[in-house]
Amino acid sequence: MRDMCRGFRVPRLLRPLLAFLIACLLPLLGLSPAALSAGQGAPAAGAGRNTYVPLASQPFHGQLLELKQQWTDAPLNQVVGDSPRATLLNFYVVMAQVSRDIARIEARAAATPGLFWSSAVRRELALINSYFEEAVKALDVSEIPQSIRADFADEYALKLKVILDYVFTHSRKPFEIPDAAGMKALNGERVNPGASWTIPGTSITLTDEGTEEGRDRGYRFSASTVAQIPGLYEEIRTQRAPSDGPAGLLTPAIYDAFSLRPGHILPPKWYLSLPEGLRRNVLETHLWDQTVFQIGLGLAVMAAFALVQFRLVLALLGTYRMTERSARRSLTPMEIWRLDNIAWHRVLLAGVALPITRVVELVLDQDVNVTGLPLQVLMYLLYTLYFTWAGLFSFFLMEALGRSLAEWITILRGRRNALQLSRVSNLVMPVCRVLGAVIGISLMYRLLILLGLPASTVLAFSAVPGLAIGLGASKLLGNLFAGLSIQTDRPLRVGEFCRIGSNLGYVTKIGLRSLELQTHESRITIPNSVVDEETIVNYSLRSGQAQDAVLHVFELHLPLPAQLTPDQLDDLVHFGRLYLTDLPGLSAAQVFLDQATDDGDLLLRCCGQIHAPSWTDYLTLREAVLLRLRQILDQVIRSRMVIGVAYTTSPEQLQRIPELIASLFAREPLAAFRACRLMAISDFSYDFTYDYRSAQPTYAAFKDEVARLNRALLALFAAEGIEIPYPTQAEVQIDA
Repeated sequence: MRDMCRGFRVPRLLRPLLAFLIACLLPLLGLSPAALSAGQGAPAAGAGRNTYVPLASQPFHGQLLELKQQWTDAPLNQVVGDSPRATLLNFYVVMAQVSRDIARIEARAAATPGLFWSSAVRRELALINSYFEEAVKALDVSEIPQSIRADFADEYALKLKVILDYVFTHSRKPFEIPDAAGMKALNGERVNPGASWTIPGTSITLTDEGTEEGRDRGYRFSASTVAQIPGLYEEIRTQRAPSDGPAGLLTPAIYDAFSLRPGHILPPKWYLSLPEGLRRNVLETHLWDQTVFQIGLGLAVMAAFALVQFRLVLALLGTYRMTERSARRSLTPMEIWRLDNIAWHRVLLAGVALPITRVVELVLDQDVNVTGLPLQVLMYLLYTLYFTWAGLFSFFLMEALGRSLAEWITILRGRRNALQLSRVSNLVMPVCRVLGAVIGISLMYRLLILLGLPASTVLAFSAVPGLAIGLGASKLLGNLFAGLSIQTDRPLRVGEFCRIGSNLGYVTKIGLRSLELQTHESRITIPNSVVDEETIVNYSLRSGQAQDAVLHVFELHLPLPAQLTPDQLDDLVHFGRLYLTDLPGLSAAQVFLDQATDDGDLLLRCCGQIHAPSWTDYLTLREAVLLRLRQILDQVIRSRMVIGVAYTTSPEQLQRIPELIASLFAREPLAAFRACRLMAISDFSYDFTYDYRSAQPTYAAFKDEVARLNRALLALFAAEGIEIPYPTQAEVQIDA
């Protein structure tokens, strides 16, 4: 601790003269330089011990005992008083009373059963906490960041009690603590009167800073004194104040009892039930100003908290992946409802993170009882996480409200569909998102203040966005008013096919600042002011019906192989019509054969009306139709099979082959056998051709059907003794 007897600074030129005078005067006073040096710092044994004035000999000791009795008889009082004496002595007595009461409860812990405190003890502890909170009010903690103010105020109050014990027992002379009349007299002697008083030989100051909300604040330990408490405590922490006997005013171990054990003020009863040797020698072992128990339990809590935060972040990111998948195609009402649920699911995830973060903060502070610098770091981290989640919660909440509000508006208008919902959302969602962003930014500013950033610095941060808005206000306001004009005049709407200047495409979004146009190759963002000045050509027909469908002509040409038979062409047209008639999103479908004008090849033409609000939907449907028609074409080609039999096949077997092949289709309900004929006599075999029509719903099912028929045909020919030949070649060598 700083030297209790502060001296004045001697000019360097006068120091030799002063030393000579002291050397001459010490023998006359019966002192020696060695005795003088022994009186500095901590007193030596013997003579040095008697240089301190005991607490019982201080002039204010009698008033301490009176206040002790008053707080015992009438606890409904306040610590902060109208004079330094009232505040200082009340604080000292109340803190001593808290220490005695806690020690008394702990002494009864071993005699009472159970692992938790009884209701009577909890009521008594509530009263002790009220004493302690009243004592903490005597500290001016306005300079401590708000995020850690309450926690560090308790910690500083306990350290200050230990410091006062040291001051009161290490004073070399009695001193008076002024009351209200004493302060008036003291100010009468001062050149610059002031409402403050410093304990002699220390830097501990009590000051009255005037009124607050129309009431006198009273004398409190100044903010500068509170800021010095950690340093002062570190200087005297190894020097214990002597015992004052039955008075019980000195409590040199009050901070250790608080900081080395879990719990706030009073440790849990289960902790006190542990063997004392285990607690003192193992659990309360110091590591970085914390105990082994606090470090272990704190790490376990933070590990569980980190795991929960990680899972919440993963779940939150997963909702965006679900939204991205849904955004790639047009949505049904059920899928829109699911997107609304996803938005509210984000609100739930962010909302769950808030109480979890708060609970972890309370557990680390109240139960684990982390103190000092680790507590400050943890509180800053947890407050940052809490306000980050709070900002996300506010933004997600406004977005979810905007989605639900847009859907309810479409329902009330009686036009519930994806297109109408998109149009209403373009009006509602920007406003809700702006409100959510404003709330989130306000929370971030609040976090900066809680972390101790001065309000002037926060205002400076606020001036930067204001300056940016001021510089770009002209363009922003121009786009804003143009967007309002587009929304009111409605020359175009979301989902319509338009030309804006030289850009042709689908309108996908009309925002407050810009308009988005989906062209064939890219998405174009056009400022609203530019859209308002350009000539707009709208190719879409508006309808008063609920669906407001935008229909487009769909046409597809598929070249056909020349070797297709008339039966295969008939099957191709048949299956093509079945597929396109049942295809969602395509109406008035037509499938027919046509002949190319160039070379006379046949074409399969497909056309109809398609509801495609974007290029992506149009190309996706076109791709699906083209792929399925290719599959149908291959299915038709494979429905005409050629099988060859050996020349050694008897006439009777040749006669029975069509019947045998027809019998294979009895086990295939979706395959209709047409005919089997001996169509060719090749170099190595008699070639039979058989045709059938397959009604399998998918291409994979058709290929499985072909495989089953081929296996059954091989087995049947093997059972009938019919041989399927393969080409052979004989090589003849002629010797020269």
